Amino acid sequence: MLFTTPVSIPSQPFDVSYRDVLMLIGSCFAEEVGNKLFDAKFVVDVNPAGTLYNPASVATLLRRLMQPLPFTSDELFEHEGVYHSFAHHSRFSAFSSGEAIEVMNNRLQTSSAHLQRATRLLITWGSAFVYRLKSTGQTVSNCHKLPDAFFVREQLSVDAIVDDWEYLIKDLWALNPALKLVFTISLIRHWKDGAHGNQLSKSTLLLAADRLQQAYPDRIAYFPAYELMMDELRDYRFYASDMLHPSPTAVDYIWERFQGAFFTPDTRTLFTAWQEVQKAMQHRPSHPESDAYRRFIVQTLLKAEDICKKFPYFDIEKEISRLKLNLE
Repeated sequence: MLFTTPVSIPSQPFDVSYRDVLMLIGSCFAEEVGNKLFDAKFVVDVNPAGTLYNPASVATLLRRLMQPLPFTSDELFEHEGVYHSFAHHSRFSAFSSGEAIEVMNNRLQTSSAHLQRATRLLITWGSAFVYRLKSTGQTVSNCHKLPDAFFVREQLSVDAIVDDWEYLIKDLWALNPALKLVFTISLIRHWKDGAHGNQLSKSTLLLAADRLQQAYPDRIAYFPAYELMMDELRDYRFYASDMLHPSPTAVDYIWERFQGAFFTPDTRTLFTAWQEVQKAMQHRPSHPESDAYRRFIVQTLLKAEDICKKFPYFDIEKEISRLKLNLE
């Protein structure tokens, strides 16, 4: 007897390994997966402008990263004593324009360089709805709690998304021919659009992602994160208290399915071995001066050194040095 509807994930056209340089851009799922990849010591850059939700804003960021013209104070606005950018999440906002610009441009330069050498780009779209500034027509990535009267809200069409992204993807490949893309749709339902509006939005994103994947099946993959949430995890015990965001258990489950879909056998072996060492290093002993703890550190050090021998491209020299310090 089954109590869920299993989602079959087809074989992916490419894999993800520790040898890859990864970039993740988009909504909260990109943040969740990106943080897990970072914790597992993948080479990864996550959301260079903060959380983004709609395909137009993600495309705008990628174009800026390809041609990293520095941000200027003219691109900021002040609201209630804080300087914001319509191209950035509020985590980049600051109490002075100079501070905000410095943070934005530092990240722009490092992420632009990262994109040029990236081999995998994971894109997570959250909503097909966009907000445009009435005064300029600019599509904004974040409204920063300004009054609704400042904006015009509209839903992107499938054709508009696909047309914009086909040009963008070709430009990305001209810059970086090694780059391969993974599209996902955010797990979070945008309930302010209503049940029907949310479904229309998600359906638009699904159709657009599918058309792009079908157009370039060897270089673009699709991972069904949204489908896993809606079908395999169709139970409110897998949601946070707001009944819209996934619970940590749900995120962990979908992260496991992502590993199963993309990780190479060597990557899974290395990931498991490193998790064991990492967990040991996080252990806080009751008696750090004891012989038992010293033996524990020696065993952990041997495991870390064994990882280095088997996977010489995996850089954990800092961690090994830290373990050796505990033996002095």
